[in-house]
Amino acid sequence: MSNSGTGHNPLRVAIVGSGPSGFYATEALFKSGLTVQVTMLERLPSPFGLVRSGVAPDHQKLKQAIKLYEKIAQNDGFTFLGNVTVGKDLTVDELKQNYHAVIFTCGAESDRKLGIPGEELKGSHTATEFVGWYNGHPDYRDREFDLSHPNAVIIGQGNVAADVSRILSKTVDELKHTDIAQHALDVLAESRVSDIYVIGRRGPAQAKFTPKELREFGELANCDPVVNPDDLKLNAASQAELEDKANAGNAKVYQLFRDFSERKSGSKQRRCHFMFLLSPKALIGDNRLQKLVLEINILSGDAFNQSARGTGETIELETGILFRSIGYRGVPIPGVPFDDKRGIIPNTDGRVTESGKFMSQLYTAGWIKRGPTGIIGTNRADSVATVNALLEDIQQNSTKDGKAGVEGLIPLLQAKNIRYVTYPDWGKIDTAEINAGKKKNKPREKFTRVKEMLGLLD
Repeated sequence: MSNSGTGHNPLRVAIVGSGPSGFYATEALFKSGLTVQVTMLERLPSPFGLVRSGVAPDHQKLKQAIKLYEKIAQNDGFTFLGNVTVGKDLTVDELKQNYHAVIFTCGAESDRKLGIPGEELKGSHTATEFVGWYNGHPDYRDREFDLSHPNAVIIGQGNVAADVSRILSKTVDELKHTDIAQHALDVLAESRVSDIYVIGRRGPAQAKFTPKELREFGELANCDPVVNPDDLKLNAASQAELEDKANAGNAKVYQLFRDFSERKSGSKQRRCHFMFLLSPKALIGDNRLQKLVLEINILSGDAFNQSARGTGETIELETGILFRSIGYRGVPIPGVPFDDKRGIIPNTDGRVTESGKFMSQLYTAGWIKRGPTGIIGTNRADSVATVNALLEDIQQNSTKDGKAGVEGLIPLLQAKNIRYVTYPDWGKIDTAEINAGKKKNKPREKFTRVKEMLGLLD
């Protein structure tokens, strides 16, 4: 039996990533009844992951989860080390030497590709880039989005696609009191986009929006939602899907599409078109995107197992900008196995595996563990399951070795001249952002460059 987790030999765990799954894993460790010390490592100076940089600025209520994370961070056994990249500033082996266990909770940072000709044309973007850009994420601060063409296209019909479409559909007045980044607001103020096309490869019964997200399109100040009534005709399998009581969310979404289809287009200057049964086949343009070729699909298969099959018939849509929002995928970390096909760290019940064999001390939770599914709260049960596996292993482990934990890491970082950011440091950045926001009647005005954040601390 291990004696780690006692006052004399605390269980020391490193958590890589400071988003929801990282904080829920921390919470589960602190609730374990053992003496635990957690070091949370984050490559940015700011914590909270996608709650800070992924949740749309006009959805402030969803950011309230941060209050819980702030509470967890007050635990005596918690240390935050921001501006530290695992795999570059610190190796996984260095973490293993200093901690009993390492949990990777670094999310899914890149997008799946469409895999079609012309995808790399100027004007073709990922949803991640745009979301990061308007949310002030330092990685995307210098991205440029040309909103001079009247038509914008979003490929995908999930909630991220809804966020991108809604931000493009809103007026500056609707956004200026949110925590949207100022540089993004300035560009959106000059937008000439009048028609936004939100395109799905399957039908209206299979759209992945939540009813709440979709309903907002009916409440926009200067944009009408548009649905062609002919596009709402359903095959028998889709009808059966909507009649299933367990599928009430999709039935509500379909009803909203029906409501939109019956609305008379008013005098609003923008329109957001929801289109179905279309797959992108090619992006066309001289040096930059000018046209999108779409193939018309039909659905085949049984209810809840339908796939979209191309008919060979195509249509073209002129556009100057396109965002793909067809799913996220993880990014490999040096020293950690990676399933390139699924875009996750291979694991069994959160235990990291390589060729089916458990990699001692290594665990994973969140999107990098299971793929990009669920909402913020979904990560709690997922993280608890991983921590339970970790605790089970610790109990069965016969080693009595103590680990240095953060006291072993700090000298390593200092020797490498890495400017790490502590949680009190983050508190100074947080306060400065909130104060800057107050001047503009915004919740905060984010620092959008790492250099600016570090400059505030020196």
